[in-house]
Amino acid sequence: MPVSVLYFLATTSLSLVQIGLALSIASALRLPFAPALGGLVDRIGAKQVLLAANLLQAVGFVGYVFADSFAMVLIVSAVAQLGQTAFWGSFAPVVASISEPGHLERWFGFLGALRNASFAIGGLVAALAITIGTPAAYTAVVLANAASFFLAYTLLLAVEAPGRTVVPEPDPGAAPAGWGRVLRDRPYLLLVATNYTYATSAMALNIAMPVYFTESLGLPGWVAGAVFTINTVMIGVGQGLVVNAMEGSVRTNVVALGCLLSAVSYGVLLGADATGVPMGVAVVLIGAVVYTGGELVAGPVLSALSTEAAPEHLRGRYVSLYQLSWTVSSTIAPLALTWLLQRGSTPLWGALATVALAGVVLSSLLRRAMPLAAATVPHSRPGRPPLEAGTSAADPGGVVAPRDVGIGGPV
Repeated sequence: MPVSVLYFLATTSLSLVQIGLALSIASALRLPFAPALGGLVDRIGAKQVLLAANLLQAVGFVGYVFADSFAMVLIVSAVAQLGQTAFWGSFAPVVASISEPGHLERWFGFLGALRNASFAIGGLVAALAITIGTPAAYTAVVLANAASFFLAYTLLLAVEAPGRTVVPEPDPGAAPAGWGRVLRDRPYLLLVATNYTYATSAMALNIAMPVYFTESLGLPGWVAGAVFTINTVMIGVGQGLVVNAMEGSVRTNVVALGCLLSAVSYGVLLGADATGVPMGVAVVLIGAVVYTGGELVAGPVLSALSTEAAPEHLRGRYVSLYQLSWTVSSTIAPLALTWLLQRGSTPLWGALATVALAGVVLSSLLRRAMPLAAATVPHSRPGRPPLEAGTSAADPGGVVAPRDVGIGGPV
């Protein structure tokens, strides 16, 4: 999104307000698409939707080159964002369909680390384009982005993924399947609400922190870049180690720990407001480490639960509902966080800490409502012994006797 704004500023005659309005409308247009996407995944298969998602994003970014008016910026942005929504609505079902049972946390953690490494490379390329500052440099970045989606499409063609799940014949006396069943699944709705708190915390990194560091604290511009670097490197290097450490711990305890770390990080960042610039830099960097720790801990578990807790033949609808928590958060957060920031540091970080602590409470409720969430992160490394008693997340039946670590202890 930041590169999109800079690109259109450099290559069109539109004002910043006009570009922001076009991008906001494009983002809002994808909201009603998410529910339809879930049914499409269930009907034709997640891989087919993921292929189409990569093509849509590629076409959208190629279209950037031809956008020279408000209407064209709106159209090409809507195509790209529609592709992004289709990607996230089908990505998790594809991962679940080709992963062995009990390995989801590890795969989601690995893919998240790989994605962050790619973000770092893309960030360096974008920084180079910004430094050069010419329309040609921005166009090169946009076309490289489009090429990356075409490459992803080509690579995905070689991935063998199961096709559409055969839906069993319905029991005449059973409740109807489809969206009705999804919306009646209260434990899953609770999972979606829990993830909304996590998604809201994730928005703070891109929206609230850069403005807070530079405008509210008056810190040097490089501090925001350093925070992004810390986040990227910690996830890229540490995600696998964190997943290893989580094995054998109760999933909801892991999620609650992640939410608690987020809340603590907001308290640390608020504390920077009471210091001078040199000390403020140190406090902010410490807060970034704690914040990233919360992201490292909670993300893989929530992603794994979003697919494991869904019936296979309705996984597309379930995951699209889960993904809606991200879409709604990304739509609301820019306005809400900037509004709070205008009212001071305490309202901003206090509100975010409240949301994160709500995630701790919801995690506790989720443990009681969803057996899979009350199970443990399975041992998936070669040579690791199976759990001696109870169950793992791959086998939620029976009596759970996990290494039950509280949210304040090691995971």
